[in-house]
Amino acid sequence: MSNLKKNDIYTVSIDGYGSQAQGVCHIDGRAVFVPHALPGEHWEIKILKVSNTAVYARGQKLLLSSPQRREPECPWFGLCGGCDCWHMSYEEELRFKLQRVNDALERIGKQSLKARRIVGSDKICRYRNKGIFAFAPGDKGVRFGFYRERSHQLIPIDRCLIQNELTERSAAAVAAFMDERKIPAYDEETGKGTVRHVFCRRAVNTEDAVACIVAARGFGGCTQELVEALRQACPELTGIVLNINKTRGNTVLSGDFYTLWGRSDMEDTLCSLGFSISPQAFFQINPPQAQRLYALALDYACPERVGLAFDLYCGAGTISLCLARRADKVIGAEIVPEAVENAAANAAANGVENTEFICGDAGQAALELSRRGLRPEVVVVDPPRKGMDEKAVSAVAAMAPERIVYVSCGPATLARDILRFNSYGYELRSADAVDMFPRTCHVETIVLLQRETL
Repeated sequence: MSNLKKNDIYTVSIDGYGSQAQGVCHIDGRAVFVPHALPGEHWEIKILKVSNTAVYARGQKLLLSSPQRREPECPWFGLCGGCDCWHMSYEEELRFKLQRVNDALERIGKQSLKARRIVGSDKICRYRNKGIFAFAPGDKGVRFGFYRERSHQLIPIDRCLIQNELTERSAAAVAAFMDERKIPAYDEETGKGTVRHVFCRRAVNTEDAVACIVAARGFGGCTQELVEALRQACPELTGIVLNINKTRGNTVLSGDFYTLWGRSDMEDTLCSLGFSISPQAFFQINPPQAQRLYALALDYACPERVGLAFDLYCGAGTISLCLARRADKVIGAEIVPEAVENAAANAAANGVENTEFICGDAGQAALELSRRGLRPEVVVVDPPRKGMDEKAVSAVAAMAPERIVYVSCGPATLARDILRFNSYGYELRSADAVDMFPRTCHVETIVLLQRETL
């Protein structure tokens, strides 16, 4: 029986990682999580919390440092909840992420096969084509930044090393305009105030850039002045959009969208294809890495030409249009109507005639296609971090495709869903990891599931 108690002090050796890049040591047979500690290091730690499921501690004193430790370049590391890996070398970060994927496959998915490799990113700073700053009222005016991890306490930040710099200028310009006009930021507790977030996308391969102001209400007679202030501070912008989001809670984009100036959609290229992306549509935040990810997906899905392929959770159609190069017909499904419109328009703009897009969630789409008597040779799924629900898994398996290619940004839910597909006769045959999100604990994984043959 463990005797660990809150406020106890121990000297420990870190022997592994937790899923959020915390160091892990073991005391009395229990795993203890120590933020910002690295394997091989010796620490004096203080126990902060002991529960039936986990033990958490704080590093009090570093006694022996790892050669992989680095001085964080970001001054807010450890304060905001955005990044997890600034304290380690990039080589160590890649090692941690590959281990995270393989630990999930083994412990949660009960798989013996491991991911073969992780594909690193050429850029580890300023790689995001999308940035979002949260706004909140402060004692001295409007504040913007990021929330402290596991809280809604805003940490004022005016510079983020992984976001594009245009987002910083856009947020600063909106905040300055609000202070000048005495327009309050949105207060989550009271529901009063105006601006909630500033969201900015900047294309990698074109000159397009769109700023989206997320607000609980409009700006009335000040709207045109806001547009002029934002254009003056950010002359690169090709569009300014206002999203009126009146919902309570954490959802950033919801409600009605109004184009205040320019074009609401951003044009960019990926895998030699052109894409038009609305503010609501999903688009990979690190296009160079996305191209590497999609190349793997294409090789997994279509090692040779196929007749029919399904792309579920298709977003703006990026994977669908890549699949169309090796399939006679591709049908994509997505629950966001604007993304479906983007996908169809993207296919037309690229002269791709062998695609079809339908609006609906993955499970509903799979059932509809089954009712139409369609049987794909391959199904590609790229769900959000929560993974697939049980109905979607069973609906995909019921179509009996020869191959299922699963693209995932959540190793734990991926492993869970692989186990579900195992019960329908699908075996894990290959797995690779791609680092889409340097300096965070997140990692993209792509796996090939193949139907067992008798």
